[in-house]
Amino acid sequence: MRIAVTGSIATDHLMTFPGRFADQLVADQLHTVSLSFLVDNLDVRRGGVAANIAFGMGQLGTRPILVGAAGFDFDEYRAWLERHGVDTDSVRISDTLHTARFVCTTDSDHNQIGSFYTGAMSEARLIELKTVADRVGGLDLVSIGADDPEAMLRHTEECRSRGIPFAADFSQQIARMDGEEIRILLEGATYLFSNEYEKGLIQTKTGWTDEEILAKVGHRVTTLGARGVRIERAGEPVVEVACPDEERKADPTGVGDAFRAGFLSGLAWGVSLERAAQVGCMLATLVIETVGTQEYQLRRGHFMERFTKAYGDDAATEVRGHLS
Repeated sequence: MRIAVTGSIATDHLMTFPGRFADQLVADQLHTVSLSFLVDNLDVRRGGVAANIAFGMGQLGTRPILVGAAGFDFDEYRAWLERHGVDTDSVRISDTLHTARFVCTTDSDHNQIGSFYTGAMSEARLIELKTVADRVGGLDLVSIGADDPEAMLRHTEECRSRGIPFAADFSQQIARMDGEEIRILLEGATYLFSNEYEKGLIQTKTGWTDEEILAKVGHRVTTLGARGVRIERAGEPVVEVACPDEERKADPTGVGDAFRAGFLSGLAWGVSLERAAQVGCMLATLVIETVGTQEYQLRRGHFMERFTKAYGDDAATEVRGHLS
């Protein structure tokens, strides 16, 4: 199964604030917020939603096709992704712009405040999926993640016009999109990904009810934080999967991307939706235990030991044969 992962490619500048953001906010002065946080740590990490998802899929052996735009400074990052099983030949390289950057501060409650510099990502709108499909011999699924908004619209329309199944995954871009854009992006999606908050925001902005949205997509996949994930299909029983126990909570950045990587890998393997979600939750757990979105190590024996403990022998038997 050939899966293309579109979306942002970026470097993450991650900082840690030892206090609580909530303690610094004055309720009647929120309209004039002016705050500066003295942070303890700075980690510069590889990131971007598409690169994070592709990295996770590469770790699981499914050889994803990364589709996005990066800057002239991408060579080292490209080599890293290729070493970890990612096809980067469809990444567009800008002649003038730097790779996008995400700057984020996390407080002691694991709340986050972040900013995103677009950079070369603005050129993703120039990418045609047909060129990608022709190069690899066709596409079975395109994951359309947070990216240049024009690129997201173009990729969605092209998938619909060419009959390529796609997954809609707006994540950080929901805040800047209006209802009409969101309606266009989700109509006809085989999978719609969001977390609980984004799910409510999608309904508010589109004006559609939960039932109306579910009728317009094949599957609605909602991540529930520490409670796992819920998968809904019109007229079908709801599938709910819990998260494995965490050994520690180091950094929540990239946890949602890791879930998507595991879930999409499960789809590539042809396992059930429940099994795919379990793989996603296990991979997400590894990420939350690690600082950085691509700094975790997937050791097959360790992964399967924890997967078996969380989901049982039958689930492990189904997954073990696919994990490379």
